[in-house]
Amino acid sequence: MKIGYACINMSLKKKFRTCRVATAEKEGVPKLKELTLENLRLTKEIIEWNIAHGIYFYRISSDIVVLATHPVNTWDWAKDKDVQTICNDIKALQEKHGLRLSMHPGQYSVLNSPRAEVVENTIADLNYHATLMELTGATDMILHLGGKYGDKEEALARLMEQTKRLPAKILQKLRFENDDKIFDLEDVLYVCEATGIPACFDIHHHFCNPAMRELSALLPAVWKTWKQGEVPKVHISSGKEFPTDRRHHDYIFPDDFDRLMHYLNGADVDVMVEAKQKDIAALRLQQYIAER
Repeated sequence: MKIGYACINMSLKKKFRTCRVATAEKEGVPKLKELTLENLRLTKEIIEWNIAHGIYFYRISSDIVVLATHPVNTWDWAKDKDVQTICNDIKALQEKHGLRLSMHPGQYSVLNSPRAEVVENTIADLNYHATLMELTGATDMILHLGGKYGDKEEALARLMEQTKRLPAKILQKLRFENDDKIFDLEDVLYVCEATGIPACFDIHHHFCNPAMRELSALLPAVWKTWKQGEVPKVHISSGKEFPTDRRHHDYIFPDDFDRLMHYLNGADVDVMVEAKQKDIAALRLQQYIAER
């Protein structure tokens, strides 16, 4: 079991860089390249820090390439030799240490939107993520099912139709996750079994938005959506003020992790910690596991 965290390293006290569209228009590709290379160097530094501290699972920020899919960015960043050099360094670390690297496109990437322009922008965003993932050795692109738009069945049908049209480079990395408001774990299983996409189980989302069937019945089906030899990816978080509070706490409560272990029932998974204190929360959870 690998324990990981998302994007920001609190211990290093460094932030990823970005800029306004107006700045990009004024300063052009040189500015975008400068900031992107800074972000890639920081990503490499974070991964090296993770390795030194026994963390072998990490979610790469979606904001590495600045304004990656915005029309203002005319830079063919994936073919830039400086970008490739740092990405090759990251990929070498991934291969040497058996790291699991993932990405999670944001809330505006909605495959099942009834609006064609939203779907078009989503596919562009997923393509960006898949390209960066190929360069760095990342394997898991996590996406929620999207919106209900007044008709849940129609929304799911639209999602499955759009999913089947995606390029292979996206499909190979895509995993669908249950969310905390609209689509529960049964909905995710329905889509995953129809499309061949693996299911990412979020236990906190499940208890905020529970499925009708018990986890003891659902989780074996979740594991089967992953190919033989692949380790399923699971998310854990603790509610900020109460168990079903959708807001995340700074850390993972031991009781919440124990509950996850109970439902896993011995299944081998990698666990992504979604907590405000990021790496500090992941290290605290690792310490708790070691003490157990």
